[in-house]
Amino acid sequence: MIMLQYKSAESCRFDEISLGEIMLRLDPGEGRIHTTRKFDVWEGGGEYNVARGLRRCFGLRTAVVTAFADNPVGRLVEDFILQGGVDTSFIRWVPFDGVGREVRNGLNFVERGFGCRGAKSCSDRGNTAVSQLKAGDIDWDAIFGQGVRHFHTGGIFAALSDTTPDVTIEALKAAKKHGTITSYDLNYRPSLWKSIGGVERAREVNREIAKYVDVMIGNEEDFTACLGLEVQGVDANLSKLDTASFRAMIEEAVKRYPNFQVVATTLRAVRSASFNDWGAIAWKDGKFAEAVNRPNLEIFDRVGGGDSFASGLIFGLMTTGDVEYAVNCGAAHGALAMTTPGDTSMATFEEVKKLMKGGGARVDR
Repeated sequence: MIMLQYKSAESCRFDEISLGEIMLRLDPGEGRIHTTRKFDVWEGGGEYNVARGLRRCFGLRTAVVTAFADNPVGRLVEDFILQGGVDTSFIRWVPFDGVGREVRNGLNFVERGFGCRGAKSCSDRGNTAVSQLKAGDIDWDAIFGQGVRHFHTGGIFAALSDTTPDVTIEALKAAKKHGTITSYDLNYRPSLWKSIGGVERAREVNREIAKYVDVMIGNEEDFTACLGLEVQGVDANLSKLDTASFRAMIEEAVKRYPNFQVVATTLRAVRSASFNDWGAIAWKDGKFAEAVNRPNLEIFDRVGGGDSFASGLIFGLMTTGDVEYAVNCGAAHGALAMTTPGDTSMATFEEVKKLMKGGGARVDR
């Protein structure tokens, strides 16, 4: 059996590096995208959110590999990244043509939803600098040669263009060559695959990428959409999630991909935009662990909850190796991330530990 073995922190420059897209998120607050007259602005991206959570909540040394058009919007996103404490040394800056005909930066308009009205996003990410990355653009040996304990990427980056899957595989192979543990969040987004082959193309890409992944992460829908692994007994609305069905699906995943050392999935039953049942399950070394289930968790902003789960899970695996601790750390961090606005976590490690111990929401004075 393959064992998850991290390099020592002392031998590495970085604890974690993420490869992915980072967009400027425009948030209408309590309003709606199509009627608002103002937006709050944040940074966000499925892969980046993991690096930021590991840095700001858990205090690890993280960096991001991405690309921006070199204009004021790109520099604004860079400033947000710097505020989050994430290293920017590996950002690729592409000259801006003045209009955006050749290269631009991505925008993501997101409204939070409330009650019976679900959250909604409208992305504007065509022709972005990061989507134009291709194999050979990044010197992965130079990056991993500095010492990196964990490398993370995901299905959002892989879906951006015809070339980004090649970059993903190139990076995963280089990480493994240098002894770096790898993780991948399937993060299926129908809108990204819609015009480039749909579910069939998503499965083709993700099934190839999965061969190079140590820690595979997803949500209720991801494993079916991206890898073709069915979860029995789940309805179209995901109104009831039986953990036994997810255990069976994970066991099948491990059979198909013996390189998986950890498999984890969040379990979210959406009662309304404001209340979700929230839990998680993980597999490691032939054993399952379930996080504490939180029924009717009150949601302020659900975006980034899964990414914060991933960062808590990775932190737990990296620091303890204990899958029960890791899945509970991830679920607690994800729950807290959904109590604040924006894609990225504003939780502290003390808050995560308190929630893991069963602490409530009484005021701290």
